[in-house]
Amino acid sequence: MIKTEFEGLNLFSRGKVRDVYEVGNNLLIVATDRISAFDVIMTDPVPEKGEILTRMSAFWFGEMKDIIANHLISTDVGTFPEECGAYKDILRGRSMLVKKAAALPVECIVPLNQGRGRTA
Repeated sequence: MIKTEFEGLNLFSRGKVRDVYEVGNNLLIVATDRISAFDVIMTDPVPEKGEILTRMSAFWFGEMKDIIANHLISTDVGTFPEECGAYKDILRGRSMLVKKAAALPVECIVPLNQGRGRTA
């Protein structure tokens, strides 16, 4: 899946990989199979990438929940709001219902000569 178009759901944002919809007071995050490099979205998707990203995110949110609160409500489409019902088959495995939260944009770059990777 490269792009979602859910009639009746309000598209909140479309990022490099995820499409985000407003659902009531929450957000529905859908991980697509899009791939990007250097902020360019490539034309060929990676099959099942969105499902893998969602599983990884859900795992780490679960592992960290006793340490720090997070925005995850559910990854079970059976618990999603009624307006998502028509899209359950598409959403299954690649989506998360989350609380609205402020984003904290962080990017980390480590120089190659600091013991990670090859040296120049």
